[in-house]
Amino acid sequence: MIAPQTTFMKAADKVHGGRCEPQWFVVDASDLVVGHLATKLATILMGKHKPEYTPHVDTGDFVVVINADKVRFSGRPIKHDENENYTKKMAQKTYTWYTGWPGGQRHISAIDLWSKKPTDILKLAVKRMLPKNALARHMLDKLKLFSGPNHTHQAQQPIPLPEFLHPNRVQNS
Repeated sequence: MIAPQTTFMKAADKVHGGRCEPQWFVVDASDLVVGHLATKLATILMGKHKPEYTPHVDTGDFVVVINADKVRFSGRPIKHDENENYTKKMAQKTYTWYTGWPGGQRHISAIDLWSKKPTDILKLAVKRMLPKNALARHMLDKLKLFSGPNHTHQAQQPIPLPEFLHPNRVQNS
C-alpha cells in the first residue's frame, strides 16, 4: 500500500494581508433553514470558496442578508400567532451563555430571542461556525443582517450569491 503524500502550500500560493479584494454579496434569507444558510455564510466569510484561501488571513467577502427575520428552523411546522415559520425545533432550541460571574449561566429560548432580536438567531448560528480565534470577530463584522427587504449597502453594489454557494430552499408542507 502506498502512503498518501502530504502537500504543503508554497509561499507563492499564500495570500498576504491586503492582497485579496473582498466582494459584496446579497442573500434573501426568507424561508431558508438557519443551519443550511449559516454554513454557506460562514464559508463565504472565511473565504473558503476562493482558491486563494489562507487560514491565517481574512480572505472572506462581505455578505448582506435581507429578510433575516424570516429564516426558519427545520422540523415539523406548528401554528403560531406571530411567527409563520414556527417549528418544533424552534420551540425546543435554547441558547446558553455564561456572564463570567458566579451563578451567571443564562438561557433564552429561540422564540424569545426571535421576538426580541430576530436577526440574532442567524448571527449566533454563523458566529458559532466560524473559527474560535481573534480573526473570527473581523469575519463576523463582514456579515450585515437586515430584518426587511431593504438594506443600506447599495453603494457597494452587492451582487446576488452565486448558485453554487446558495443553500436550497425548503418547501413548507
